[in-house]
Amino acid sequence: MTEEINVSIVIPLFNESESLPELHRWIQGVMHEHSLSYEVIFIDDGSKDGSWGIIEDLRTKDSHVKGIKFQRNYGKSAALHVGFEKAVGEVVITMDADLQDSPDEIPELFNMIVHQDFDVVSGWKKKRHDPISKTIPTKLYNWAARRITGIYLHDFNCGLKAYKNSVIKSIELYGDMHRYIPALAKYAGFTKIGEKVVQHQARKYGVTKFGLNRFLNGPLDLMTVAFMGKFGKKPMHFFGALGMLMFVLGFGLFLYMGVDKLFFNKAAQRLSERSEFFVALVAMIIGIQFFLSGFIAELIGRSSSTRNHYLVENELF
Repeated sequence: MTEEINVSIVIPLFNESESLPELHRWIQGVMHEHSLSYEVIFIDDGSKDGSWGIIEDLRTKDSHVKGIKFQRNYGKSAALHVGFEKAVGEVVITMDADLQDSPDEIPELFNMIVHQDFDVVSGWKKKRHDPISKTIPTKLYNWAARRITGIYLHDFNCGLKAYKNSVIKSIELYGDMHRYIPALAKYAGFTKIGEKVVQHQARKYGVTKFGLNRFLNGPLDLMTVAFMGKFGKKPMHFFGALGMLMFVLGFGLFLYMGVDKLFFNKAAQRLSERSEFFVALVAMIIGIQFFLSGFIAELIGRSSSTRNHYLVENELF
C-alpha cells in the first residue's frame, strides 16, 4: 500500500536556482518536526538558470521531491494547474519558491483545513517586504476583488494558501487566474474560506517577477472570474438580457415614432429622415447581435476545451 500523504506542497518557479536548496531544507525540517507525511512538487516553468538540474539533484537525495519541467514559460497559473493535477495529499499548499513564503506556516495551515474544516485558507502578508511599486497595485487589486467577488480577504495575491484536495480538483486555472483561486473555489461551491496572517520574508536571491503586464492583466482577469462564476454555465442569461433590453428600447422608439406620425404629427418629416429612426435601428441591431452572441457562447460552452494543454519536457514522479 502507498503511504497516505497529509500535505502536497505545490511550488511553481521560474529562475529560482539559488533559493531551491535552502527552501527544500526548510520544508524538510518543518515536515519532520511535525511528523507530517508529504510530497513537494516543483514545477519549473521554463527556467533558464539551471533550476531543473537542482530539482533533479534534490530528487536523488529525497524521494519526497517530485518535479515537472515545462518546455517553455507558460506562467504561474499553468504551473499550478499541472501541479494540482498531480497532487494527492489530503491538504494542498501552494507557496512561492523565492523564500518570501515561510514553510513554518504549513502546520497551522494544515490544521485549519483538517481540524477547523476550512475549504480554503489564504495567507495574509500583513507586514510586507515588497517595494511600493508592488504593494500599491496589490492593494488596489485586493480592494476591487473584495467588492466584485464578495470574499473579504486582505490578500488575494498571497502565494501561500491551503486547500482541501477536493477544492483544487474542482477548479480550472488558466491565464492569470491563480490570483483569484478563492473566488473560483466559491463559485465551485466551496464557501468556507478563511485567512491567516503569515510571515513575509524579504527576497533573498534573484529579482522579482512582478511586471507591468500583471498590473494590466489583473483587472481583466478579475472581470473574467466574476463573469464566469455568475454566467459561465448560462451565458445566454447575460447576453440575452442585454439583447432583449436593447431590442425593446429600439422597438419601443420605433413604435413611438410610428404612433406620433400616424395620429399626432402627420405633417412631420418622414421617419427615415429623423435622427431617432437611426438610434432605434442601431439599438435593435445591437440587441439581435447580443442574442446571437449568447447562442454562440452556449455552443462554445458545450464544446471541449484544450486551453490547458502544456508541453512537458520532463517529470520526476
